[in-house]
Amino acid sequence: MDENEVETLRTWIGREERKSELLTAALVERFDATVGRSLARIDGEAPLGIHWCMTQPAVAAEGLGADGHPARGGFLPPVALPRRMWAGGGLSFLQPLRVGEEVVRISRIAEIVHKRGRSGELVFVTVEHDILCADALAIRERQDIVYRAAPVPESADTGGARPPVGVPEPRRAERSETVDATATLLFRYSALTFNGHRIHYDLEYARRDEGYRGLVVHGPLQATLMLHMAARMLGGKAPARFDYRGIAPLVHGGSFTVNAMERAGAIDLWTAADDGAPRMTATATA
Repeated sequence: MDENEVETLRTWIGREERKSELLTAALVERFDATVGRSLARIDGEAPLGIHWCMTQPAVAAEGLGADGHPARGGFLPPVALPRRMWAGGGLSFLQPLRVGEEVVRISRIAEIVHKRGRSGELVFVTVEHDILCADALAIRERQDIVYRAAPVPESADTGGARPPVGVPEPRRAERSETVDATATLLFRYSALTFNGHRIHYDLEYARRDEGYRGLVVHGPLQATLMLHMAARMLGGKAPARFDYRGIAPLVHGGSFTVNAMERAGAIDLWTAADDGAPRMTATATA
């Protein structure tokens, strides 16, 4: 990408989008059936992380790109790099979302950064979201999206992309839970979030076109599971702040773990593949 292309992308900074949706009991039921209900909830409070299943763009098939995402150039800038993934983000929880109330998401493109890394060109798009419930601010979120170049083709005997580079060594956890990373789990979470990205359900596409070894476990699903573990460790309460960062793709097949370690004033969390190495990390503070 040349500087003119980058400057064109930066004209998207400041663009806003507003979406709303009624938070129904039926959505909560489907969310619990998919993610698991492990926290007691009172007074109609909705589960943590359910906002990632709401106010998603509903685009007709002809409006989708080859990867299954909405074609670029609407709210999000038309970044030419073909691979799009969550890079990380942060959440501030101000009050619970409540079943039966309207949830409004107000989003703004905050920053666009072009970099060159070991894996090639990268474009980071930062989006800020204000999530309102019953006209009151409930969640403030920063979401970092990364766009990457296409993978280098692999020989036929590799079975997909090379193992992740630079993944930290396995860590010792005070608390650890195992999740069965089935294709059914990935499909149901894609349905919950109306996420058409083919890396989560189309194995041939994930391997051939994007270079993964298998289907990829959703970033927000991993973040939700870590968020729930943090809340359990905080006595069933949402953390005041939750920051997360993707390290390497978590590919389904077998199981993965959700892990936590308490330290002074915070909880460190991470998901790990069957090799024990972290794939997404997070920090929760009360």
